Parts: sequence; C-alpha cells; structure tokens
Amino acid sequence: MSFQDGWAALNLQAPARVPRTEYSAEMHWDLMNRVTGIAVNTGSPDSVKAEAARKFTGPDCWNFDLFWSTLIAGKEFGSIRTNMGHAEYAANGTDRSDTIHCPFKTPEDVLRFDPWAVYGPRNPAELKARFESHYQGNRRARPDGVTMTGIYVTCISGLIDIFGWDMLLLAAGEDPAAFGALATRYLSWIQQYFDALASADVPVVMIHDDIVWTQGPFMHPDWYRQYMFPGYKKLFAPLRDSGKKILYTSDGNYTEFIDDVAAAGVSGFVMEPTTDMALVAKKYGKTHAFIGNADTRILLSGTRAEIRAEVERCMAIGKPCPGFFMAVGNHIPPNTPVENALYYNEIYEKLSRR
Repeated sequence: MSFQDGWAALNLQAPARVPRTEYSAEMHWDLMNRVTGIAVNTGSPDSVKAEAARKFTGPDCWNFDLFWSTLIAGKEFGSIRTNMGHAEYAANGTDRSDTIHCPFKTPEDVLRFDPWAVYGPRNPAELKARFESHYQGNRRARPDGVTMTGIYVTCISGLIDIFGWDMLLLAAGEDPAAFGALATRYLSWIQQYFDALASADVPVVMIHDDIVWTQGPFMHPDWYRQYMFPGYKKLFAPLRDSGKKILYTSDGNYTEFIDDVAAAGVSGFVMEPTTDMALVAKKYGKTHAFIGNADTRILLSGTRAEIRAEVERCMAIGKPCPGFFMAVGNHIPPNTPVENALYYNEIYEKLSRR
C-alpha cells in the first residue's frame, strides 16, 4: 500500500517496494489524459482536475507514496516584496508574468531592512491552526500517501522573495557581513513560524530553502556557516524536539553543504540531479531518508536507453538504503514527451522491487 510504503521508508524500514513521488506531473495534461483516461486540460473545472490528480497519483496508476507540500510562502510578506515576473512553465504558458517590481531601490535599503519592524509578530495560535488545517486538507485530498505541511521561505528563499535576485546579490556583494546580519534578523523573524509548526499536530514537515545555484553556492561557503547554518539549528530544534520528520529541499547543487544540513537536524534530503545522491547515500543512507534524483533533462530529450540507464543509476544508489524514494529531480514539466514519461514509469515499476 502506498501510505504504508512511504511511512516505512521515512522510518528507515525498507519497504519491499521502493516508494516514489513526483513533482508537477499532475500539471502535464496530456500525460494525465493518457494515464487516467480522464479528459482534463488547463480550462477544466477544478473538480475535474482534482479527480484526475487523485486517480493519477493513486494506487491504480502512478501510486505516489509521498506528496511534497508547503504552506508558508511569499504571501506572508504582503505587499512589501519583489515581483520578479515568471517564465513559462505551465501548459500554454498560463503562468507567464512580465510584471516586475521591486520596492527596494538601493543595496542600503536591503541591508537595513528589519522584518520585525515591517512585518511584525504573528499570532502563534493562528499559525498552529493554519498548519493543522493545511495538513488535514492534504490528508483528505491524498489519503493514499504520506502528506505534510511546511515552510518554503526558510531563509535564502525568503530573502529572494522579498528583495529579488538583483538587489539581493548587490547587497550581499557590497557588504557580506551586513548581509549576514540581515539574514540573522530574518531567521529570528521566521522562527515564530517554526515554533508554531513544532506545536502543530503534524508528523511530517517539508522545509524548503534554495540556498545554492545549479553550480553550487552563490556566496562563499564560510558565509553560510557563519550566518545561516547556526540559524538552521535554532529553527529546526523545536521540530526535532516535537518528534517530527523533517524533510529538507533545496534546488541546485548543495553537495558541499550536505553535512551542514544533516547537522542542523533534518530527517531526509530532497535533491535535484546536480546534488550528488551517491555521496548522500554513502554518508547518510542508513540514517536518513532521501528523495531523488533522476535527471528531468533525460526525460525531456533522452532516448529510451538513456531513460532506462538513468532509472538504473538511481535504483543502484537507492535500493540498498532503507529510506530511499524514487523521483525525477526538479519536475516532470508539461513539455516532457508523454511516451518518455510513460517509459520512465514503466522502468521504475519494473525495478521497484527490492
């Protein structure tokens, strides 16, 4: 069963079948049509989209064992945040936005920013209720798998959302120490969300933070270790103390920081193909769960032989590890050829038994 396999893996109990999850595949309408037989597209009613997603991810189709989800994102910042626009990702480019606005005009505006003064304190009871409501809603929507709630704007992702990349990089380059002080102020402010999440009746949480780029860190590694990772330990401590499973996601290549993230107290890693999953398995495969990390680019343009080889690579790394989940690293976007996605799933199913 899907929930049982996902829960067993999170508890390092090595289910007989390697569990799996995927990201955004439910937005690939042509794939959904082929797999579920339900006629669904961008213009379909939400009820039809939800029905197709439940069937697609359910035990009779792709059988997801875990569903990635967070609640706390950029909307927490209200109107004092940057709009960087959005490139096309969704089918027919429905998510494209050319609206760009940044309320911060100079690096000095960024460096003196105080989230406590601008955003203020939050009501802990209200935050707790929001987390529990979000988790229970996810459980109702996805009863066949392990669900969660969580925080998207942990540190770097929060600063990106507030300032945008341009102003963030200008400020960080102008005065790394002052930028570190800013990060410390932000970590202090976001702590109230982590404390409320720790008090919520939620067994699994997702903590997201895009701390690196595709090639690795965008700041000197010493900066992260001086300013960010000590803050992580404070953020995650109440979650650990409350007994929650803490899953951690960063886009890009965070191989250099795997030990730092582990030391902060996470239970598992979610990674894109650029992060070295073999290293994660070698160092933490018996003590942590991990999710990944087939290369989405191979599904996009690879041959059947290359797709099979990529699944075999992931399975060779992950199968000996009790907490391994299979997934395509990053997403299965709508421009992925349907036949490639179907073949990927076929090979996963053939190789999924331990």
